[in-house]
Amino acid sequence: MAFATARSLALRGADGHVIDVQVDVSPGLVSTTVIGRVDKSLSESRDRVRMAINNDCGRWPATKRVTILLAPADLPKSGTHYDLAIAVAVLAADLQHEDLLPEHLAGWAFIGELSVSGALRPVPGVLPMVIAAAAHDITRVFVPEPQAAEAALVPGMTVVGVRSLAQVSAVLRGVEVPEADPVVAASASPLATWRGEDRIDGLDLRDLDGLEDVRYAVEVAAAGGHPTMLIGPRGTGKTSIAERIPSILPDLTTEQALEVTALHSVAGVLPQGAGLLRRPPWFAPHHSATAASVLGGGTGRVRPGQVSLAHHGVLFLDEFPHFRADVIEAMRQPLEAGEVTIARGDDSATYPARSLVVLAANPCPCGNFHGTTGGSCECSEVQRLHYRRKLTGPILDRVDIWMEVRPQGRSRSLFGPERESSDDVRARVAEARQRQAHRYRHCPWLLNASCPGPVLAEQWPLEPAAQALVDADLAAGRLTRRGLTRVQRLAWTVADRSGVARPGEPEATIALALRSADAAGTLPAAVVGVAS
Repeated sequence: MAFATARSLALRGADGHVIDVQVDVSPGLVSTTVIGRVDKSLSESRDRVRMAINNDCGRWPATKRVTILLAPADLPKSGTHYDLAIAVAVLAADLQHEDLLPEHLAGWAFIGELSVSGALRPVPGVLPMVIAAAAHDITRVFVPEPQAAEAALVPGMTVVGVRSLAQVSAVLRGVEVPEADPVVAASASPLATWRGEDRIDGLDLRDLDGLEDVRYAVEVAAAGGHPTMLIGPRGTGKTSIAERIPSILPDLTTEQALEVTALHSVAGVLPQGAGLLRRPPWFAPHHSATAASVLGGGTGRVRPGQVSLAHHGVLFLDEFPHFRADVIEAMRQPLEAGEVTIARGDDSATYPARSLVVLAANPCPCGNFHGTTGGSCECSEVQRLHYRRKLTGPILDRVDIWMEVRPQGRSRSLFGPERESSDDVRARVAEARQRQAHRYRHCPWLLNASCPGPVLAEQWPLEPAAQALVDADLAAGRLTRRGLTRVQRLAWTVADRSGVARPGEPEATIALALRSADAAGTLPAAVVGVAS
C-alpha cells in the first residue's frame, strides 16, 4: 500500500484552513474516488489531474485503486486550486520517481489549478491562503507564476512561482527544472481592470465652494469611521463631497493593507502582479445592484460583496432609498457589527465590512423639495411619504451623522476663509486616528465608531456636564439607547479632531448637532471655520 499527504488551503470567508490532501494508491478494483465534502469542481479534478500527469510528468496509476481524501472531512471544500496538491500526492504515493517520496512533500503548501496539458493556472484567494499557511507554520508554498508576487506579500514565506506540474516535480526532486510555456493569466474581472479609485483620483476638497458645515461633518466621519447620511435636493453637492472623502483618509497600515488585499484576492478582483493596496478603497454600487453584489454571495463559492471590498475604505450608496428593500435592510449588520455573514445552503461565510458608509438621499422622488415651501417640488405628499418610508427606523438609527446639504449661493465663499485642501484635512484626520490608536492600543478595534457602548461608557466616559446634556436628550425621547452610544462616540471623535483630552460640553453639543437630521446651520461657526 502506498500513501502520501500534500497540504493545501480552504477558504471560508476570508479565513483560511489547512487541508490535508491524502492519497492512497493500492491494488483493487480500478477506480478513482474523491471524498471529504467536495463540490462538483473538485469531483471534476480527477479528470484534470489524470490528464495533467499523463501529459506532463508521468503516468496515472490506471491499474490501481486511487482514493483521495481532503481532510478534515467535515469542512466543505470547493474550488479548483486543490489540483496541484492532488497531483503531487498521487505522484508521491505511486512512487513513480525514486527521488520523489512522500516525505518530500512535508513543509510545503500547494496551490493551483491544472490544465490537461499540466500547465498551472491562477486561482482567486492566493493571499489569504498563504496567510493561513504561515499561521500554521508552513513556510514554503508553490503557486502559479503570475501570483508569486501576491503570495510573497506574506512575511517569512518562501514562494516558488511555477508554470507546470513538471516544474513542481523537478523542484521537489532537486533536479533541473524544465522549461514551460508562460502561464495563461486568469480572465480579467471588470473590477480588476477598472477600479472606482480611477474616477475619483485627483479630486480635492479645494474644488468645492461653500459647504463648510458638510466639510466638517465628513472630516469627523473620516476621523472616527462614522456612518453618514447626506440629505438634500439634487445638485447640491452630495456626490461631489462623498467622492472626495477618500482624499482625506490616510494610507492604510500594513495590517490593514493585508486585510484589504486579501479580500480583493478572495473576490478575484486583485490585478495580476499587484502589491499591497495602500490607499483606502472606494466603491459606489448603482442603486439597481443586487444584494449578492453589495453584500456578497453568488452561486457556488460565497464571494465578498462591495461592502467588504470597501473594508477600511469608503462605501458610497447614492440615491439610497432607490436601492432594493432587501439591500437596505441587509445593511443593518455591517453598520452595526462591521462584518457581514452570508449563508448559502449548508455553507456560510463571514467577511469584515468595517468601511466608512456614506449614504445620500434626496428629500423627495424628484429631488427638488427644499425649505418650508417645498421649492419646485412637484411630488405629492403621499409620494414623499412613501419615499421616506423606504428608510426604516432600524437602519436610520445606525447612522451616526446626519447632514442636510443645502443649495449654496455662489457668493457664500467669496469672502470666507481660503478653502482647505484635502492634504490639510487628511493631516488632521491622521492625527485624530493616531489618538484613537493610542487609546485603543490594547483593544481589537481602532476607531471610535467601533468601540462598544458599554466599554466606552465605563472606561472612557464623557465629562459629567457633557453626559448630562446627552442624557437630557435621551430622557426627552430625542435619542434612543443606540443613539446615545453613537453620540458618545461622536463626542470622542470631535475631541480627537480638536486635540481635547476628554469630551466636554462643547464636544457633546457638536455631537448632538451632527446627529440631528437638520444639523446644517446649527454647528458653531468657530468649528466649521465660517467667517463671522
